[in-house]
Amino acid sequence: MESKGLELMLWDNILDEAEGLTVIISDWLELDATDDWVRHDAEIALQQELAYASYLNIHSAILPAPRNRDHVASYARIINSCLKNTPYIHLSVRLPIYNPSVLHPPASASSSPLPGTKIPNFINSTPSTPGSEKFSVAPESQLDATWEMWDLIRSICDYNTRLTLTLDLSPPLPTTIGVLSKWAAESVRSILLPASTFIANGKGYPVLPKTTQSFIRECMIHYPNVILSGVSAGMHSRGGETAYKQYVHHLEKTSPAVQAAERTGTVENFAQGYQDYLQAPLQPLMDNLQSVTYNTFEQDPVKYRHYEEAMYRALIEWTGEDRIVFCIAGAGRGPLVARCLRAIERSGREAFVYAVEKNPNAYVTLQDRKKREWGNKVQLLFGDMRFLDIPECVDILVSELLGSFGDNELSPECLDGAMRFLKPKGISIPSSYTAHLAPLSSSKLFNEARAAKDPKNLETPYVVMFQAVNILSGDGGGLSGKCGPQIQECWEFVHPRTDPVLDDRGLPMTNSHNVRSAKLKFYIPHAGVLHGLAGYFEAILYGNVGLSIHPHRKDQISKDMLSWFPLFFPFKEALYLPSNSELQVSIWRLTNERQVWYEWHAESFLSSPIVQPAESPGASSIPTSPSGPVFSPLIDADDPLIGQKGQVFNAAAPVYETVKIGQTSLHNPGGRSSWIGL
Repeated sequence: MESKGLELMLWDNILDEAEGLTVIISDWLELDATDDWVRHDAEIALQQELAYASYLNIHSAILPAPRNRDHVASYARIINSCLKNTPYIHLSVRLPIYNPSVLHPPASASSSPLPGTKIPNFINSTPSTPGSEKFSVAPESQLDATWEMWDLIRSICDYNTRLTLTLDLSPPLPTTIGVLSKWAAESVRSILLPASTFIANGKGYPVLPKTTQSFIRECMIHYPNVILSGVSAGMHSRGGETAYKQYVHHLEKTSPAVQAAERTGTVENFAQGYQDYLQAPLQPLMDNLQSVTYNTFEQDPVKYRHYEEAMYRALIEWTGEDRIVFCIAGAGRGPLVARCLRAIERSGREAFVYAVEKNPNAYVTLQDRKKREWGNKVQLLFGDMRFLDIPECVDILVSELLGSFGDNELSPECLDGAMRFLKPKGISIPSSYTAHLAPLSSSKLFNEARAAKDPKNLETPYVVMFQAVNILSGDGGGLSGKCGPQIQECWEFVHPRTDPVLDDRGLPMTNSHNVRSAKLKFYIPHAGVLHGLAGYFEAILYGNVGLSIHPHRKDQISKDMLSWFPLFFPFKEALYLPSNSELQVSIWRLTNERQVWYEWHAESFLSSPIVQPAESPGASSIPTSPSGPVFSPLIDADDPLIGQKGQVFNAAAPVYETVKIGQTSLHNPGGRSSWIGL
């Protein structure tokens, strides 16, 4: 049975040959056995089974789970060899989300998730101490053991796109969000749900525990294959086989992510087909946009509604009775002009509009709209706003030059020239905007950036609608007490500016005033792999009217805005970050006479307690995180997601020292791979 990519496969019959079938490799193959000869024989047997699967035209196989952490590298080497020797088969490594032997006794044969298989009980180099059934007693390092094994396997296989995951949900899931969220950034192809995972509801029908329900609902956005097994064994008194299938379909239909993708007007619906797809940012000064690009942006009712509201509020708060003069800098095909005229009509004020546009093709559309719609309410001006002269100074300057990172489409440079139009007490809409960063993990985006085999691709920021990603950082100061919130502000641009030195034409003599830099420190609560940085922006248009793609605040400021996806800064090499580590990110916005570009770099650290001498009466207090809570100027109420975990240590708290454990190379030095042309 199939529903929008969701495949429910019942393993009741064995077919001699079948195209499109996913097969399960023999579970007895010990690819990570301690004995060298056992591993050797297992490798030969695996190659034989894959060869026969290839003969039957089967393109997908699920591998037995690794069992021995000490020999996972051998397991990975064998898989890598098979990927090279069988180029048409996709291999999926079966893994539970955590090692069930940490919390539970070894699974009996009766609880096997598939016929002839069992939940793997990993052999650890460091024996674990038996604990209670509560997940809170297990160290996170033990709950992370299977993910770390997967990370080693896919790294040795060089992130091969034909290597995926089959998550075995046989054991009950932990409630630790960080342990579960990291799997969202991995290439999960299938989810294994044996009948033993289900529990009976009050009427005897099979249902899943709440944690498992939530996890599967979140996974449904990726439309994984869901494999049911043992559903004909009669483990539940009501419903039979059909009840299991219907229940999983119910989880799919009630998944918030799936519902958002199907609901008209949401970002998820608008972006279908663009999830995790790398797009090069626009070159607004070097290139003239096509009509189809303008049309895409103009489909965003939220952005233009907010612009209209900002212009309306500026009008009604404007002091004086004289005619108010607007300039729309970068009019495109005219959506801001139309919204400006609507705001003028709503306010009842007398006003006039200049519309400036440098794209000769879009200018033709503006001429047509002036003739048909606007008449003498608008005067069109053709040329680059940085150098064009206009008939008179204006009271309100309006532009829509923002990019996904705020300034990455040269809004500061463009408005430096356009500020010549403003009267001394004039208003700029937007009045300011900020850039924000967070570290992320995403094997898919990492592979996409590496796909072209051109090193420049890994030094180029991309516009991306994030889906299979995991933000690695957490709130709070970390062990050192020096880390900021999960998503941190890099810098701000304010308009109109008063600091640049101007020439006789009113233009800045250099662009050095638009150089920026930031050094940010993030707390990494759960182990993960750093693949890049997520970039966001937030803008104040006028007063408390704004625009935002900041994940924590976008729904409060500009819900369902479609015009901007986040920016992705990739790293050339993946950087492993252990639990409770700290990540220091440095980023620069640099410029010369012809270009603007970004450079970025990261370092990782671990904090460990310093052992105090026995005679020491106690350690001094460690101050609260210097970053403190971060608030948005666009939201009146305190943000519940930011700054709530600042740590204050008392006099008895330990003192920590910080040890560097890794770093990346400097990316895009001198703008050698990517830049925006002036």
